[in-house]
Amino acid sequence: MTASEELVLLKDKEWSVIDGEPCRVVQFDPLSCLIEGEICGNKTLPYTSVHLECKKVQGTIRGYVTHKIDFTNLWMAFKERTVKENEEVIFIWTVKHYKLPLLKYRSALFPKLRVMIFPKGHLEFMADPNWQPESGKRPSYQEMLTPIVDLKPEVME
Repeated sequence: MTASEELVLLKDKEWSVIDGEPCRVVQFDPLSCLIEGEICGNKTLPYTSVHLECKKVQGTIRGYVTHKIDFTNLWMAFKERTVKENEEVIFIWTVKHYKLPLLKYRSALFPKLRVMIFPKGHLEFMADPNWQPESGKRPSYQEMLTPIVDLKPEVME
């Protein structure tokens, strides 16, 4: 894939190209909303689309989120808590970290996103522990590895 092409992720088979890889959510475009814990929107469409950056894949990535818990966790990070200027949302799509390993064979029924908020620069730090932000002082090693917020589905370890 070239840098100008867009990789579109909808089905698990497509998402599997980034299985286990941390990805930065650059843009959150909800197609539904969450009101008093209930999802409102067209039930035949994905709940949201997200634009991602992932070190494993060059170019633009657009993922469509179709699981209620995954959408709810993204909504909680972006709309309820909100992401501060010096933070970024990182998520990991995976079927490898279920509490019961056999669930990966029925993964279509289960959430797959672990949504986390980290200090800005986390993705670069994970690729290069010597990374320094342009703005000057970076957070400590411990701060860069510890999520500020960690929204993990109950079925995941």
